[in-house]
Amino acid sequence: MNKKYLSITIALLFQVIFSASAQEVVSYTLEEIIERAKNQSPAALNADTRRENSYWSYRFFQAAYNPQLNLEGTLPSYSQSFTNVTQPDGTIEFREVRQNLVDLELGLRQVIAPTGGRLSVNSSTSRFDNFLASDNENQTRWNGVPVNIRLDQPIFAYNPYKWDKKIEPIIYEESKREYVEEMEQISRNVTQMFFNFLVAQVNLDIQTKNLQNSEAILKIEQGRYNIGTTYEDKLLQVELQVLEARQGVAQAKLDMESSSLSLKSYIGLNENTTLNLVLPSEIPDFDVDVQKAIEYAFQNRSDAIRFERQRTEAEANIARAKGERFQMNLNASYGYNKAALMWSGIYTNPNTQALVSLGINVPILDWGRNKARMSMAKANQKLTEFEIEQEIINFEQEIFTKVRNFIMLKHRVEITKTSDLVADKRYEISFRRYQSGNVTITDLGIAQQEKDQNRRSYVESLREYWMAYYELRELTLYDFEADNLLYTPDMGFLED
Repeated sequence: MNKKYLSITIALLFQVIFSASAQEVVSYTLEEIIERAKNQSPAALNADTRRENSYWSYRFFQAAYNPQLNLEGTLPSYSQSFTNVTQPDGTIEFREVRQNLVDLELGLRQVIAPTGGRLSVNSSTSRFDNFLASDNENQTRWNGVPVNIRLDQPIFAYNPYKWDKKIEPIIYEESKREYVEEMEQISRNVTQMFFNFLVAQVNLDIQTKNLQNSEAILKIEQGRYNIGTTYEDKLLQVELQVLEARQGVAQAKLDMESSSLSLKSYIGLNENTTLNLVLPSEIPDFDVDVQKAIEYAFQNRSDAIRFERQRTEAEANIARAKGERFQMNLNASYGYNKAALMWSGIYTNPNTQALVSLGINVPILDWGRNKARMSMAKANQKLTEFEIEQEIINFEQEIFTKVRNFIMLKHRVEITKTSDLVADKRYEISFRRYQSGNVTITDLGIAQQEKDQNRRSYVESLREYWMAYYELRELTLYDFEADNLLYTPDMGFLED
């Protein structure tokens, strides 16, 4: 039996040791956990993916303006069937057809961005095989264009290449600034979760100390009750406080576990890891000028460049409406071609091939469609300008409000920090006076409530300060503490 109990004890001991080693305790300051979130959190990985997509979308746009070398055609196109052939006298004969066609064209094409046209240099070859040819007929025939230059030029039409060259670089620049803003938003989000955990941690500390103090007070009251210097209702009151303190500890542990899981999930940390967060009690000492904050916001924010993009897009819509009033297209080509019985014969003394055509499509009676189209585009442009002006006003007001709020929160942190120290000291004095019988339990309870309230207020003020700090960075893309820009166009997110 003793050996059996010894085996069970050793097994339990190993289990406790294994469980303790599995729980890794890691400590983080606010700056460290923000850095981890920016590098390893799912939100940061999503932002990186969107940034990469924006980069390759811009590269795709740029590639459209470079020469494109294409090979296209049909190889082979074989057919075997009976087809109707109309004879000179109008009768129809059904003839068997068994033939093959191979057609290839190699073309070097280039868009003309200023005019919206397309220029190409082409070379093509076609081979036709008639498998039912008689003995005295050639089964194979060739046709080819050794070289051909073609121009396709819309006239007075909307030029997408011209406007894309204006809009797409703005969109790409906007996406790069949005990426930096997303990183700062991650900082703000993780700061919120960081302090949610800290508030739960502080509440647990408060509830644990309150339970210890309540149990100590209960012993004192029990001693006084035993010698007849206190009443039973006071003893019952203290017992009730102990029960409430135990309930508070249990709830605080639950809140702390919930906030810990949320934070670890956001930053991509293993659930078996135990967090230990350091309260950022030291706040940076710097001043924020409202006017400079507004200037940095208009200089750096994606919203500011979005205003420029919206104006350009409105102008493009006007140009598109003008280009749809009537259509005119110039097609011209010049080159050489020849048909031959042998492939090499195509390139021997080829014939000149030229083509010029001008196609038009002019609405004679459209019942006011063109006028309505233009009026709608102009009205949308006017609306866009109005909305941008209103957004600029709101933009400035938001920055002004956030800066004033940040300055106020900085003073609030200093006040709540002093209040926390005073309330804690007052409670210690009240507790000692209660032990000596000079303070009632009611007064001691009031001192305890004030201590707890001021401690929570201090942590909450720190939370609001740091949230405002990172929000200000996000709104201006400027680090006022280090006095430098968080984004510059030459930062080089990916190689252009």
